[in-house]
Amino acid sequence: MIGEYFRIAVRNLRVRSMRSWLTILGIVIGIFLVISLVSLSEGVKDTVMNELDMMGGNLIMVVPGDISDMMTTLIGGLELEDRDVDAIKRVRGVDAVLEMPWASEMVRHEQKARMSLLYGVSYDSGFSIVREDMGWDVVEGRFPHQGRREIMVGNLVPKDLFPDLQVGDQLTIKGSKFTVTGIMRSLGNREDDLAIPMDLDDFRNITGKREGTPIAIARVAEGYDVETVEQEIRYALEDTRVRGKGEDSPSFSVLSSDAVSDIVGNVMGVLQIAVFAFASISIIVGGIGITNTMYTSVRERTREIGILKAVGAKRKHITSIFLVESGIIGLIGGVGGVVLGVALAKGIELYLGAGGMFYIEAHISLPLILFGLGFSFLVGCVSGLLPARRASRMQPVDALRYE
Repeated sequence: MIGEYFRIAVRNLRVRSMRSWLTILGIVIGIFLVISLVSLSEGVKDTVMNELDMMGGNLIMVVPGDISDMMTTLIGGLELEDRDVDAIKRVRGVDAVLEMPWASEMVRHEQKARMSLLYGVSYDSGFSIVREDMGWDVVEGRFPHQGRREIMVGNLVPKDLFPDLQVGDQLTIKGSKFTVTGIMRSLGNREDDLAIPMDLDDFRNITGKREGTPIAIARVAEGYDVETVEQEIRYALEDTRVRGKGEDSPSFSVLSSDAVSDIVGNVMGVLQIAVFAFASISIIVGGIGITNTMYTSVRERTREIGILKAVGAKRKHITSIFLVESGIIGLIGGVGGVVLGVALAKGIELYLGAGGMFYIEAHISLPLILFGLGFSFLVGCVSGLLPARRASRMQPVDALRYE
């Protein structure tokens, strides 16, 4: 019986091919957006979380301002002062502290000059954190040594900024020459891979930023509880700031690496829900299109419905015919949307990977594909339910008289 319903539905779709394909297009667009946006957003989430997972669970981040108002913190250019960093270093259980100020400067190599982001990283104390806890490594050459005016460069610097740059060459920054000792492995995004880390003392001399850092990362010594050290850092900073500036001193946020991962995970989860809701609107619009098409089909096939009922077709048979037809419309749209969505997501993945702007892997999973197909079929059936019920309730005599 289902096979017969399917044949009738396919025949009717062929008869009204133009209208059917236009209706299918609405579902294609909706499923296409769901598959592409959800897979890419999941890929971005995986990339960010993987980068955070590379950081050890024994790290504590301190930033100026309130973490709940991060935009104000970033735009306002707030920084921790040297006395804040010193207070963190004095806390019992803190093994090392990484300061990481940054600034854009003109960098020269032979006859070329390019703007690049410079990072200040202490080769003496903070370098062990980026190497052992944050996954920094070199794919060519070696790490620089302190006091020798040596630097390493981001993975894309010898590819995009200075295509002829090699290990052993010199870069000139504001009149000072530095020897390139190594090329870093990719850190996962274009901005970091185009940056040049250098010793903190050299950074301060080059940029003139004698103190201050927008972030400080403390590593908890082995044998100490992270939450306890986190609380002690908070107490130390509160005491330092009250004594230094009074009760109205700027706020700060102290977060463990696990807490940062939780915050980022929650934010990405909310963004994914928003992305799905946005894409679902297109599917709803496509469903409305199916409903409109099916109502038109019922009106055009009134005499056919009358004949079917006259020869013994029951309400459930008429309903099933139209439900199968609307379900097929939704399913065909789902197949098209899945194919286009996967193609777009993979295309963006390859484009970003080739351009080195941001390395993400589109998260195409079998459950996501099955969801797209199943959801499109369900939308088609639901959209055709009211027209199908209307067709099934027609009286044979009235239907046969319809012109």
